[in-house]
Amino acid sequence: MLRASFAAAIFTLLAGCAAVPDNIPQEIALPYVRNFSANSAGDGVPTGWRPWGVNRFKSPTEYRLVKEDGRTVVRARATASASGLIHPLDLDSSVYRLLHWHWKVDELIAKADNTQKNTEDSPVRLVISFDGDMSKLDFSDQMFFDQIKAFTGQQLPYATLMYIWENRVAKGTIIPNRHTSRIKMVVAESGREKLGTWQEQTQNIYDDFRRAFGEMPGRIISIGIMTDTDNTGANVHAYYGDIAFQRVAPPRTVFSSD
Repeated sequence: MLRASFAAAIFTLLAGCAAVPDNIPQEIALPYVRNFSANSAGDGVPTGWRPWGVNRFKSPTEYRLVKEDGRTVVRARATASASGLIHPLDLDSSVYRLLHWHWKVDELIAKADNTQKNTEDSPVRLVISFDGDMSKLDFSDQMFFDQIKAFTGQQLPYATLMYIWENRVAKGTIIPNRHTSRIKMVVAESGREKLGTWQEQTQNIYDDFRRAFGEMPGRIISIGIMTDTDNTGANVHAYYGDIAFQRVAPPRTVFSSD
């Protein structure tokens, strides 16, 4: 039987990572992300996306399609809660290197600090999961993956990269996960200066992955959004606009005539 302290560690970890649920049929994995703006405002899950629950002991965050500036977006409302929406994908990360999105945060989570495991909350997260050779995991990561699968029934992806809005940590900072080396957070925005207005973001996920993990990324197998306040118990709402992976031609190899 798992000790209570280990169970608590798993719950903390799962508040900040996206495992691909086993009940998502493989055939709906797409080479692009379905736009939120293609949906009508109202109840229901955006086309191509599925609810993703962290675990049955946590309250779910509420996600709703709403109109903002004439476009349909997703509004997230979290009250001491953690859950997300996930979209299965099948993308070559060496080609689709850029991630482009819009998000809006009206207020930060006062007590959140993603460098500390007990206050690891964010008003917005984009979570990208990558495939890879599980046999390359070191012993401690393999043990942790096996324990999580036994405890939750969910298989963690080979690697997970998250983009978050932090309170004070500098943009571009990579924050490691406290439990496994296979999950890293990248601070895409920080501080209060840009609160209350839509922000357009573009990140080179290929370069960020190499910087975070020290290796080439595998195929992209899912993307998720998550607003979570389960560790701090706060109330927060935020908005997500359309998300797209953009193609970048790989560098050309120049051969010398010598």
